Amino acid sequence: MIDLLKEMILDFQEIDLPTGVPRRVAVSPVQGKAMVCIGVRRGGKSTFMFQIMKKLQESGVSRQNILYLNFFDDRLHSLQQGSLSLILEAYFSLYPEKKNDEKVYCFFDEIQVVPGWESFIDRLMRMEKCEVYITGSSAQMLSREIATQMRGRALSWEMFPFSFREFLDYKEVESDNPFSTKKRLTIQKVFEEYWETGGFPEVAGLGRMLRIKIHQEYFNAMLFRDLVERHDISHPKAVTDLAHWLVDNTGSLYSINKLTGYLKSLGHKAPKSAVSDYLEWFEDAYVLFTVRVFDASLSRANANPKKIYCVDHALVPSISSGILVNSGHLLENLVFTALRRVTPHIFYYKTKAGREVDFIAGRQGPSRMLVQVCESIVDQQTRKRETTALAEAMTELELSQGIIVTRNEEEQIQVGFGKIDVVPAWRFLLNMPGSV
Repeated sequence: MIDLLKEMILDFQEIDLPTGVPRRVAVSPVQGKAMVCIGVRRGGKSTFMFQIMKKLQESGVSRQNILYLNFFDDRLHSLQQGSLSLILEAYFSLYPEKKNDEKVYCFFDEIQVVPGWESFIDRLMRMEKCEVYITGSSAQMLSREIATQMRGRALSWEMFPFSFREFLDYKEVESDNPFSTKKRLTIQKVFEEYWETGGFPEVAGLGRMLRIKIHQEYFNAMLFRDLVERHDISHPKAVTDLAHWLVDNTGSLYSINKLTGYLKSLGHKAPKSAVSDYLEWFEDAYVLFTVRVFDASLSRANANPKKIYCVDHALVPSISSGILVNSGHLLENLVFTALRRVTPHIFYYKTKAGREVDFIAGRQGPSRMLVQVCESIVDQQTRKRETTALAEAMTELELSQGIIVTRNEEEQIQVGFGKIDVVPAWRFLLNMPGSV
């Protein structure tokens, strides 16, 4: 195994780093803490690691001081908790002069597949002169595993597929304000492409049929490698049937009882507790996300129906049966992922009169956002419904601003408690703050 590890370490040091499009993610290493990048499979985590490596090299760090291993490599399949120390043994047998003398930059891709990885990283941080970067496709690394095993010795950040601004970077289109008419038209044209292709880096620029095929391969890999294999699920068909129902119902309300009944109608014997686990695991793998109603009482929020969204709006039509998904729900999903990139605190809101606002995002305070999503408010009845719900929520939450995201419309509406900005989706995406 040591000879294999040495070979893999040396092989990587000889390849040109595939750095791709620079991501708009600010990461600052902190002395004594591992940096952990979490996100959906194929979302760009590994490429972002290569971008960090490239910057290190440009700052004068030798390529020999960079140690990289991808634990999804089949050759590392037999590597277990007890043998992780062989990695250091292999590296320092190649470069004995660096031990305890030079800083080594360790990059470990998808290390969560090795049981007990946490104690190895913890020991590495304590015993060696290392700066450690880790990627993983499991949100558990962001919460339970890191919190319990890393004892405060890690900082984490999330990596999602391309945002619209990153997609503009890929297209080499300048996206900073102010906009000339020509620039605005160019941005709107690129938005239509982003609307069709979504944010997964690998499908950018591909034709429709190839994009659908790759999206479907992604989805199957997410389900089987990040759910079925990781959690040793004995009835994978129930998981895949549930996942497809949820994708078909993107932006819609669901309840555990409804989902359990649906699986029962297909002949699956999945109890409510199993369905709850599946939903948690979907979110754990950054595939599907649950949004609860906004309520100070967690028990009341959990008792109410919840809404479901996908990690990438364009993944939905590639996966769904096409029966229930409409462009309004896709627009809602697009807005959700834009909000989710900057905050995990997202709910839907019900006014005291029972009217619904699609999203309330962010923590308590003036930066909290109220967002309604509607393809068009040209129809007067639609306009009244959307603005009334938003105005009621603004009054109840004491927020002076609300937003209605549309496909193409733009105006400002004065209401009793403040103003409602009606903005086209492309402008909403570019106006997103760094955090809310």
